[in-house]
Amino acid sequence: MSRIAVVGGHGQIALHLHRHLVAAGHTPVALVRNPDYRAELESLGAEVALLDIESEEADAFAAAFAGCDAVVFAAGGGPDGRVERKRTVDLGGSLKSIEGAQRAGVARFVQISAIGVDEPVPDGTDEVWRVYVEAKRDADSALRASGLDWTIIRPGRLTDEVETGLVALGEQVERAEVTRADVAAVVAAVLDVPGAIGKQANLVAGDVPVPEAVAAL
Repeated sequence: MSRIAVVGGHGQIALHLHRHLVAAGHTPVALVRNPDYRAELESLGAEVALLDIESEEADAFAAAFAGCDAVVFAAGGGPDGRVERKRTVDLGGSLKSIEGAQRAGVARFVQISAIGVDEPVPDGTDEVWRVYVEAKRDADSALRASGLDWTIIRPGRLTDEVETGLVALGEQVERAEVTRADVAAVVAAVLDVPGAIGKQANLVAGDVPVPEAVAAL
């Protein structure tokens, strides 16, 4: 059994992820800033630790990761239209998580990013979206250069449809939709596949069962 720190532990993908981690025999450690989430998260089988992604620094992240075997960065600034939160959460939170993992000696790190963020942002793009894309791009670049045992999963447009268990996963996969539940299933699966280390893959709905898609990485 492994303990998996989940940064952004009450996010929509994370709530699905806890279930998958428990089913795989792991203990999720949900890192959240609001103690009111404790009962809900514990009912899903997660341990709960308090961490404010935006206000705390890397030493607090390292302390939160102590005793864990892997880190999943599942946090996001959300669809609130606030440009600054894309920088403080999607980028800043990732950078502090990376540094915290390095300090805590936790090598395995899986990051949930977004499809297409390495592509140039067209002129005239909405400012919030531009900053979001740049934040995800820079966070992924930092993780690739970190020396950690990283995997980057880049989902397409997220939906709340029911989990299908069928995906398309790979570097050349084109933009499409994918359910948050299927993203969580893939993230949980890659943690247990050493061959996924050092891999970056787009993720959308498809016709390949999750275990097969992850093994093919």
